[in-house]
Amino acid sequence: MKHHLQELVQSALHDLTSSGVLECALPESITIERTRDKSHGDFACNIAMVLAKPARSKPRELAEKIVAHLPESEHVAKVAIAGPGFINLTMAESAYHAVVREVHESGEAYGRSTIGAGKRVQVEFVSANPTGPLHVGHGRGAAYGATVADLLAAAGFEVHREYYVNDAGRQMDILGTSVWLRYLELAGETLTFPANGYKGDYVWDIAATLHREHGDAFRHPAADVYHGIPADEPAGGDKEAHIDALIMRAKQLLGTEDYRKVFDRGLDTILGDIRQDLEEFGVVYEQWYSERELVESGKVDAAIEQLKKSDHIYEEKGALWFRSTDFGDEKDRVVVRDNGVKTYFASDIGYHWHKLDRGFDRVIDVWGADHHGYVPRVKAALTAMGDKEDADKLDVLLVQFAILYRGGERLQMSTRSGSFVTLRELREEVGNDAARFFYVMRKCEQHMDFDLDLAKSQSNDNPLFYIQYAHARVCSVLRQMEEKGLSHDNGAGLKNIALLNETHEQELMRTLSRYPEIVEGAALSHEPHQLAHYLRELANDFHTYYNAHQFLVDESGVRDARLTLITATRQVIANGLGLLGVSAPESM
Repeated sequence: MKHHLQELVQSALHDLTSSGVLECALPESITIERTRDKSHGDFACNIAMVLAKPARSKPRELAEKIVAHLPESEHVAKVAIAGPGFINLTMAESAYHAVVREVHESGEAYGRSTIGAGKRVQVEFVSANPTGPLHVGHGRGAAYGATVADLLAAAGFEVHREYYVNDAGRQMDILGTSVWLRYLELAGETLTFPANGYKGDYVWDIAATLHREHGDAFRHPAADVYHGIPADEPAGGDKEAHIDALIMRAKQLLGTEDYRKVFDRGLDTILGDIRQDLEEFGVVYEQWYSERELVESGKVDAAIEQLKKSDHIYEEKGALWFRSTDFGDEKDRVVVRDNGVKTYFASDIGYHWHKLDRGFDRVIDVWGADHHGYVPRVKAALTAMGDKEDADKLDVLLVQFAILYRGGERLQMSTRSGSFVTLRELREEVGNDAARFFYVMRKCEQHMDFDLDLAKSQSNDNPLFYIQYAHARVCSVLRQMEEKGLSHDNGAGLKNIALLNETHEQELMRTLSRYPEIVEGAALSHEPHQLAHYLRELANDFHTYYNAHQFLVDESGVRDARLTLITATRQVIANGLGLLGVSAPESM
């Protein structure tokens, strides 16, 4: 409906410019907004005020000229000029009748658009280190990232979903060493587990598998493992130095080949679980991008060389530093340590450089909110390597972690200690639908309190239940129709749609007309919560209508029209829930 009005105004502007009445450049897009006050019509356009200065005209006078050149439209009942030059448009009832027809004709495609014009967008999300199972914090990033990607696809963008696998670096070495130490315990060695090791039960499980597969092949005496290792934190030492020394010892004693077997057992097991969790959660990717392959391909080295050429890398005390202070950072950042080991930052620079090199028009990263300080550093590196236009293609969306509550009490979590609620446990408790929906009910940058009891409740206080129940209620009406020996003629319903003149019916049609705008707006602003809130409003309009009127009335024309309206409502609810990764049940 908005697009139709934009076309009308665009046509009027072209008439004015071609006739010489309007002599100025026209904007690429025309803003049409729904009015808050129905006395001002259904929509308002501010184009006369936007063009008044370049057109050297008073806004109201320009508005009058635009209105005079608006093409005739059966869907526009009234056009008026208000205030300083707003053009207010009131839609004819036929416009809303046409929406019901469009829903039925378009079906699952209703609400989709071509505004993205096939532009290539990469969305990278979750990308959790494969050092443990996905927890509920990762779940929010998964639900949010997947929904943003699906909304962009619905808006016509060509979307490439990607998971960056951090299968190299220190954290993975900590995991590999933790698995090996647990393996040694299972092999009969007595040792003190490091304070900075991974302590979850899943580490024991991986170690047990390793022992079953290889027996004592990787066993070394604990005395050899800990000989000369600096003290751990509980003994008054430095836990970081302690774990780093244990990593080096593991590599020395095991050798390259055996260390890789231990390392890969941990990586493959956890990454396999992550893949399974995400697939079962309805999250799929076009690509799983390996950090190890990125490093081994030389892309990280190439990125560092590019920064050297632009004089943004310098050496100090044996380490290589990126001059990020040249771009407003509080201090310069290490890319290669004095021991020759590249930092995570170096890999991220190489990864993002390669992203842009793959020809994406936009690159979207979904990160945890605790990474907010990292954003300007990555953008600074991209700017230093090319130009600001490349850096501007990167958009980082920050997601706050979810806080779980059960019975009014907050559940505590600690990833390193292993005391956390996994995404799998959450899904088992509340179900995929509730998890996907509740995760996207708020703006991503807002803290989220996830009420487990509410998510499981079958009451109108649960917004997902309320929405799904509306869909199921329509299906129930159709079953009742068949039980009564009646039938529904959708063609007759569309022909008789003008019979629907009750207030509840008109409000429902108006809400249905907003769906394409909601999808488009949610996609462009990366705000899935807009769609979640809209579906709650649509469900409320339907339930109100359901409670106020009978659908299976004797008069066939009215009955067919009402059934056509509610089946259109069912279609829009199903479409919207589908974009949120949620099912639309036929009974509840």
